[in-house]
Amino acid sequence: MWLELQIFGFRALWSPYYMIFVLALAVAYYLLTGPYRGKFGGAEKPTTKQQICFYTAMVLLYLIKGSPVDLLTHIMLTAHMIQMAIYYLIFPILIIRGIPVWIWRKFLSFPVIKPFVKLFTKPLIALLLFNTLFSLYHIPDVFDFAKSSPIIHAIVSTVILVAAFIVWWPMVTPVKEYDTIPPILKIAYIFANGVLITPACVLIIFADVPLFATYSDGGAWIQALSLCVPVDVLNGLSGALTGPEMFSPMTTLEDQQLGGIIMKLMQEITYGCVLARIFFTWFSRESLKVDPIPEPSSTN
Repeated sequence: MWLELQIFGFRALWSPYYMIFVLALAVAYYLLTGPYRGKFGGAEKPTTKQQICFYTAMVLLYLIKGSPVDLLTHIMLTAHMIQMAIYYLIFPILIIRGIPVWIWRKFLSFPVIKPFVKLFTKPLIALLLFNTLFSLYHIPDVFDFAKSSPIIHAIVSTVILVAAFIVWWPMVTPVKEYDTIPPILKIAYIFANGVLITPACVLIIFADVPLFATYSDGGAWIQALSLCVPVDVLNGLSGALTGPEMFSPMTTLEDQQLGGIIMKLMQEITYGCVLARIFFTWFSRESLKVDPIPEPSSTN
């Protein structure tokens, strides 16, 4: 498959402009949290854990949005689902945990941002917002429409990404005044997230026909490819491209079913890791509240 993908050229495979964008974000983080943090009112450098989280997020961001994986998302629904799972389930957690608290406090102090965050990060609103948008996006007509234009695709994916940050904020926020949900309710919140995202996955897994024209109709597929392949390259290849299956060992239906399964599995693994973290943090806090066994008094 790799050799076959080479026909799309370097720009389509490696997105050099996107690489520059991601590197710029990494450099900005280094400067803002390091040498120039004093100019922005920052007191402490980010911890090693925070730096690992942020730079890991940057690597993942380029891998799923700038590397050949992004090109594959327009060829195989399986790759698309892997991209969605990392972009909406893992990337926001790493960014939230990777940015120092003092930056979050400054960001949240803006008059427009603070009321927005307070309203939309209420558990019920956050749950319904993200899962509704994610499910609507995977309705076939909506999905195909989102792939029809670079502008529409960028708007849709950005809106869902914002919703992903909103849904994760109550769970992993490093800002104490926003960490108001008791651990038992956080556990219920994670379970509710898992239940609400299931219908979209089930629809994709158990459909007996290809759902998305983007992967089954030649014209819609070429249009989707134009989101990451330069138009001049596509025009030169138009006669040689017959459909996604020329690059995939699976049929369109098999790819669709596998994509749904992978999305559900990655969601379960991510939610399971967050659930374990919440539980063990809660357990550790509760154990510290237990009065120690008094030592026997010594007699002379």
